[in-house]
Amino acid sequence: MKRTICVIGNGYVGLPLAVVFAKRYRTISFSPSAEHTAELREGYDRTKSFNAEALQSSGVHFTSDIEEIKEANIYIVTVPTPIDERKNPDLSPIESATRMIASVLKKDDLVVYESTVFIGCTEELCVPLLEEGSGLKYNEDFFCGYSPERINPADKVHTLDTVKKIVSGSTPGIASFLEELYGSIVPAGIHKAPAMKVAEASKLIENVQRDLNIALMNQLSMLFDKLGVETNDVLDAAATKWNFHRYSPGLVGGHCISVDPYYLIYNGLRSNMPMTLVETQREVNEHMPEFIGLKLLSLLDEKGFTAQKSRILILGIAFKENCPDIRNTKVVDIYRHIREKVADIDIYDPVVNTDEVMNAYGLKCYNEENVLAGKRYDAVIIAVAHQAFLTMDLDQYLNENAVIYDLKSILPKEKSDARL
Repeated sequence: MKRTICVIGNGYVGLPLAVVFAKRYRTISFSPSAEHTAELREGYDRTKSFNAEALQSSGVHFTSDIEEIKEANIYIVTVPTPIDERKNPDLSPIESATRMIASVLKKDDLVVYESTVFIGCTEELCVPLLEEGSGLKYNEDFFCGYSPERINPADKVHTLDTVKKIVSGSTPGIASFLEELYGSIVPAGIHKAPAMKVAEASKLIENVQRDLNIALMNQLSMLFDKLGVETNDVLDAAATKWNFHRYSPGLVGGHCISVDPYYLIYNGLRSNMPMTLVETQREVNEHMPEFIGLKLLSLLDEKGFTAQKSRILILGIAFKENCPDIRNTKVVDIYRHIREKVADIDIYDPVVNTDEVMNAYGLKCYNEENVLAGKRYDAVIIAVAHQAFLTMDLDQYLNENAVIYDLKSILPKEKSDARL
């Protein structure tokens, strides 16, 4: 058939997918936001994954008009799947996207989900919505697939075309079709999962495994801190054994590692199989901002500073290095744990959009270093390992004997007062 692809969502996952598909097929990128669509047409990418020339020459048709997606026969859903205030899956974005697709769905159309979901979601939640909204019959009139996204924001090495893609389909024929379709744009190869539930589960455990290992390192780093042992020294020593897998302690934020475990916990609750280990690892990682805040106050006291009179500089608010994404950043939690206990806190991050920080968290953030000129701080927390921080002259902003708390170990050990 003539393939016209519509990618629903044009963020970190959807935009790269649309750009790559457009090299071979007629590709539409849909966003409900007319403002976001206008930005992309003008060549501005909020995720900073593409420059203006790359976007405007991509061949992708950007639209926020539902009428313009009716010509598609393959719909790929890449919308966010966050959690709510109670840590339960928030499926409203995927439900909204599915209902919209249902309103334009035609006979023989294919709907593929890349968004992270609980195991079984595609058939239990999405398919009924598609049937209800379209009046069509699943696996007779339309078909579904699941191909979990593996995008790592700001990573220029592990990109869409260099990472093996998992595909699955609602029928063996659809699975084979998706193997061929994605295979045409992913030279790294395709893994065809035997069922959509398998593909859904694979996405979850990729990040649950990372969350678990980081939680172990975080708990060890808290113990080593009490014992006066340098965590990195321990890891260096342990890593000399061939079968030691090295992970580092740190903040676990963002929209994947810190969110996906709750989808698996949800599956456990629905199956009367509590995921106690996953719940514990989440508790450990969620505790880290409080641990860091208490440690900073302790360091200030050790150096003779009065916390209530101290000015603090936090370097970085993005959830990871060299990436403007601020979703679910745990740096904000550090700020909240110390804001009532110190005199003043400034946040500097040259990568993020400061308006987005204000809108999302109500926090003032600077992204121009010259704003810091003339200011002096009693402590600095290096929270994110942005490239710009590696060459930053911190001394000009620090009072004598100021505390340097290097969460990312970007400074030589002797230059900092504490590391994780």
